[in-house]
Amino acid sequence: MNISRREFLMLTAGAVACGSLNVIASDGPAQTVDAGPAGNFAADGVYDTYKDLGFFIVRRGGQLFALSSICTHRNVTLKAQSDCSFYCKRHGSTFAPNGHVTQGPAKRNLPVLATSINASGHLLVNIPAV
Repeated sequence: MNISRREFLMLTAGAVACGSLNVIASDGPAQTVDAGPAGNFAADGVYDTYKDLGFFIVRRGGQLFALSSICTHRNVTLKAQSDCSFYCKRHGSTFAPNGHVTQGPAKRNLPVLATSINASGHLLVNIPAV
């Protein structure tokens, strides 16, 4: 079978995209992650302990919330910056501490994930099924 260089590149790009998606996305059901005592997140800032599980924990202005740690452009894990913003090393998208896009190519803000505090005072983060 002979294929052109263009066909080869398109097939390779498709295979890479599918492979990356399988690493990042979960085919399983939604899950709840126990992030530990909410008191562990008392100081304002970004906590990136769970970025590889798909979220950052953010404390800002008395509010505690979870933001997706996955870039909305191409599903790359973001890096938290010292100013509490987020940066995608793959294509340069940046996001404000509240998850809003500040520089593209990303066009969608980071999703805010549902959180709750259980009877033991632990922060629970709900990760939706993908």
